[in-house]
Amino acid sequence: MQDGSWDAAALEEVSGTRLSFQCWPSSRLEATRCVAPIGALYTPIKQLPTNTTPVLPYDPVRCTNCHALLNPYCQVDFSSKLWTCPFCLTRNHFPPHYAENITETNLPAELVGSYTTCEYELQTVPEQGPPCFVFVIDTCSNAKEELSELADSLSQALNLMPPDALVGLITYGTNVSVYELASESISKSYILRGNKEYSPGRVGELLGCSGQAQIQQQQQQQQGQQAPPAGPGQEVLERFFVPVSECSFVVESILEDLRKDPWPCSNDKRTARATGSALSVATSMLHMAIPRRGARVMLFTGGPCTSGPGAVVSRLKEDDMRSHADLAKKAEPLHQPACDYYASLANPGATKDKKNNKKSKQQQQQQTAAYHVVDIFACSLDQVGLLEMSTLVEATGGLMVLGDSFGQSVFKESLRRVFNRYPEDANDPHNGGKMSMVFGASLEVFCSREFKVSGAIGPVTSLNKRSTCVSDLEIGKGGTSAWGLGGADPNTTIAVYFDVTNPSPLPEGKRRYIQFLTRYQHSSGRTRMRSTTLCGPWHNATPPKDGPANAGVMQSPVRASFDQEAAAVLAARMAVQQTETDDVADVLRWVDRSLIRLCAKFAEYNVDDPNSFRLSPEFSLYPQFMFHLRRSQFLQLFNSSPDEANYYRYILSRENTTNSLVMIQPTLLSYSFNGPPQAALLDSDSVRADTILLLDTFFHVVVFHGETIAAWREQGYHEQEEHAAFRALLEAPQSDAQLIMDARFPVPRYIVCDQHKSEARFLMAKLNPSTTHNSNLDGSGGTQVNTDDVSLRVFMEHLMKLAVQQ
Repeated sequence: MQDGSWDAAALEEVSGTRLSFQCWPSSRLEATRCVAPIGALYTPIKQLPTNTTPVLPYDPVRCTNCHALLNPYCQVDFSSKLWTCPFCLTRNHFPPHYAENITETNLPAELVGSYTTCEYELQTVPEQGPPCFVFVIDTCSNAKEELSELADSLSQALNLMPPDALVGLITYGTNVSVYELASESISKSYILRGNKEYSPGRVGELLGCSGQAQIQQQQQQQQGQQAPPAGPGQEVLERFFVPVSECSFVVESILEDLRKDPWPCSNDKRTARATGSALSVATSMLHMAIPRRGARVMLFTGGPCTSGPGAVVSRLKEDDMRSHADLAKKAEPLHQPACDYYASLANPGATKDKKNNKKSKQQQQQQTAAYHVVDIFACSLDQVGLLEMSTLVEATGGLMVLGDSFGQSVFKESLRRVFNRYPEDANDPHNGGKMSMVFGASLEVFCSREFKVSGAIGPVTSLNKRSTCVSDLEIGKGGTSAWGLGGADPNTTIAVYFDVTNPSPLPEGKRRYIQFLTRYQHSSGRTRMRSTTLCGPWHNATPPKDGPANAGVMQSPVRASFDQEAAAVLAARMAVQQTETDDVADVLRWVDRSLIRLCAKFAEYNVDDPNSFRLSPEFSLYPQFMFHLRRSQFLQLFNSSPDEANYYRYILSRENTTNSLVMIQPTLLSYSFNGPPQAALLDSDSVRADTILLLDTFFHVVVFHGETIAAWREQGYHEQEEHAAFRALLEAPQSDAQLIMDARFPVPRYIVCDQHKSEARFLMAKLNPSTTHNSNLDGSGGTQVNTDDVSLRVFMEHLMKLAVQQ
């Protein structure tokens, strides 16, 4: 990429990376003055063009000092067969099979200039086999239709799995039932009490897999007979986790016979729901049977855990579920113990005995990425404890889907898309037709000496790897240069933040280097490693000259290389991360101050003259991104439960740049008889009686009919032949809405509403309130928004006034 011509979209297309600045300030002081976070949004499993990302069937070559991978930016001495690592400047010998064949015209793929991203299929790691899916089903539903809808969806999901994928089935209510799927003659299940937590060893004993097979094996060996290796884990694998092709009929029969939990419950109490114990049994079984093989525990729940470990509310109905006020006052005694319990399930084999505390600390230091992913599909009109269980989902890289009912398309379509596959492609035999999910993913970052890694924000856990490129300044999960992602998909995006530590200007032409190294288990069972190496320039700040404020930065390449979309998402993730420890009001103040300082640094203006304030195109959209972020459900808790707020924030923390921007600032399309569909301002002035609006907030897709359009539709004009144009106008936004929903996970809720009707609130809440009940209507059109929020115009006026102050 040439200096001065920055194409953020092209970089993302070939490497899955978006940087907030393409050109970085060379000193720590100047980097601090930039205000906007210096970081990258990296999508490690993004499907990249096969012509730029080869899959290499051998292990990579590593630097002997820092362990970074061989890449196109390494300096190669062809005469002595040495290569210099750009990160630590160590000279390394090529392996013999490289040294024998390498020349200036015969380069290995990882040294070809266009292959800055390479993927290796590791030959030294044995293949683990196809993944396992464990369904954990809540049978406490009050409606029979809910269980039948869920059973129907799960039967369809079985047909979407590869024939050799393993399946397990657990149901729970007051107790936990584990089904032995290898039993063909009768449906056999083991009942475990729902008020206990179960270790892997204890689960093995209760399931009759306590090692009897090992004793039989020893007896056979003593008699001179050869027997396959067996143990408690192998017994669990053979009896409870069975390939889909062998057990689909058994599983479907069990699902058809699902009934509501039979244990009686008085009217003044909630149903005993042992969600915590059920998850404990599922994770313990996987830990015993397939500890290094990819698996998903898919929890389908319709209410909060009320019994046993992990309970989030008491069984008495007079005790309400925790609210934001309860959490702020720390008046909810069950919240923190539940969070700690679910977090511990991410590693069920860890020692929890106080006597062995030293051992458990060593295990924490040697933590690895999770191979067993926990997904939660929660369908209920009330809270289900998603806030507490999110610690487990985040630690394993799982998915969350929040809906009202198991019969809703939000759930049904989202479940189908979990099993998405790469399209069949003759040019991509390594991925074509395979499931796009991966397991046991970990991300490691290497960087050159002038800057360090501050941390990462996303569905990651720290692997506690403290290398020379770790900064003392921590953002998100800091203090490490490696993180465990657990499960991931082609949209999973991690925000990595950097800290420029260089104290003084650098020589002209000096470059910076970043390498993202992702190791993961492919859905085929093979272990792969993807290396993405980036190179970019530094800029030495010039001393200010006489002239308008900020004259020194007007022509700065740092300013010209700003990616306002990536920077907005990086800032949004930081703000959301801060809400975990700080009050929302403090976070809003931090957002405001950061925006004022950024504009004061990069805008053109004369001191104390707001009318002279100008933002260049690279920065012009950033203030409105921050305006909509302040009003979004990520920072405003009004009208959302703790579960909903956590759900929205978690989705923001794992989605790519484009989807995150839609969440922050929704898109609006306008349809009318005046011409083709066109983008409209997200403003109350865009609401017209004779137009149809299509709003995409990522979580909702809203088709909004103006008053006149709705009246014509009610009179049936679209059913008459002479009004075919009106019928086409009504159908156009619906077909476009379907296109949006077809390419998204989780599937958004689809809402069709009319002006002045109740569901119109989904649109009105997102519009910039340029006209409110306090405004003077001048008859220019638009509609009123009943709110006390300030409009974008007032927001920008105050921003300009504060930014130009001396």
